[in-house]
Amino acid sequence: MSAWLLPESIADVLPSEARRIEDIRRRLLDRFRSYGFELVMPPLLEYAESLFSGTGQDLDLKTFKLIDQSSGRTLCVRADTTPQVARIDAHILNRSGLTRLCYCGPVLHTRTEALHATRDPLQIGAELFGHAGVEADIEILRLALDALSMAKMRGVRIDLCHADLLPAILEGVDGAESLALSLHQALAKKDKQAIAGLLVGVPLERAQAIDRLPDLYGFPFGENGVTARARSVLPDTPRIAAALKNLEVLCQSIEAAGQGIAAMVDLADFRGYNYHSGVMFAAYALGSPNAVLRGGRYDNVGAVFGRQRAATGFSLDLKEWAAMMPASGVRAQAIKAPWAVDANLDALIRSLRDSGEIVVQALPGHEHEEEEFEFDRELKSDGTQWSVCPASAMEKKQ
Repeated sequence: MSAWLLPESIADVLPSEARRIEDIRRRLLDRFRSYGFELVMPPLLEYAESLFSGTGQDLDLKTFKLIDQSSGRTLCVRADTTPQVARIDAHILNRSGLTRLCYCGPVLHTRTEALHATRDPLQIGAELFGHAGVEADIEILRLALDALSMAKMRGVRIDLCHADLLPAILEGVDGAESLALSLHQALAKKDKQAIAGLLVGVPLERAQAIDRLPDLYGFPFGENGVTARARSVLPDTPRIAAALKNLEVLCQSIEAAGQGIAAMVDLADFRGYNYHSGVMFAAYALGSPNAVLRGGRYDNVGAVFGRQRAATGFSLDLKEWAAMMPASGVRAQAIKAPWAVDANLDALIRSLRDSGEIVVQALPGHEHEEEEFEFDRELKSDGTQWSVCPASAMEKKQ
């Protein structure tokens, strides 16, 4: 095997893509900050007990594990940053009111999450703690809409589901919790045969309601809207009614944002980590077979850290977003400088760089090599001092 080969679904990030990733990273973090979200940087490694508590088996299966030679305990490379941020909120910051936190860093997966996905995403996200009302979900959705608009993706829609619907339908059924976990994947795939197999022994009315969930997809409002159809075929219980009302409020907030992003309801979309406890949402865009952003409410994760807090948030993979963003075809403008042992030249270059200019010195023998920059200016000397001059036609071509 060649020494330069990388593991499957792992890839280097080359200059042009890295530049796009860094550009969107900076703009997103600045946008998060404009909402009041504070940046945190959790470690890449944690003890298994901390990462998996309250998160479910699916995250466990996606996580790389190793033995800590110092303590002999199992360490894990994070596959998702959200549980770490919940730990920081509940155990370290320990604030009594609202806490808004954001983050950006690599995660690692034992297997790809979807077609053409990477196993080492660069995850960025925002989490809001301390408010159980729908207002927190609306704020998180608004921030997600802003992020999607900044990326200028085409044909964006947001599909919404509610994690409490399935437990509400199964309420009182023996083994409801484990059955709900087994049904998640079958419902997400809309696999009617697998769903039917799992529903053997479930009371008929409950089984029929679950069997109808994959068909409850589409626009939320109107006589044939999803929520109206759901009310006619699902059990009439307070939990189900509250979940459907919550979805309607959030769909209205997406439409009211006026950003041209469609709101859809998919009552079988239980993909993602199974620690969610309320509204779940996923954004889709032209050019990607996978969700480009996922989020939702997860009120129970903080309980294992000694302090249960209402929580909602979203995350996305910057690498995937950069790959979807069209290349501008325009190289960054820069100044070319000759290589010379000259204190005045060094001082001018330092001053230009301090002011934000890109200045590339041509090392001896490499004066005409191409860079990823457009050299529209160059430094020239009249024999007494150095100055910035328009680049010659030849230099601009290089």
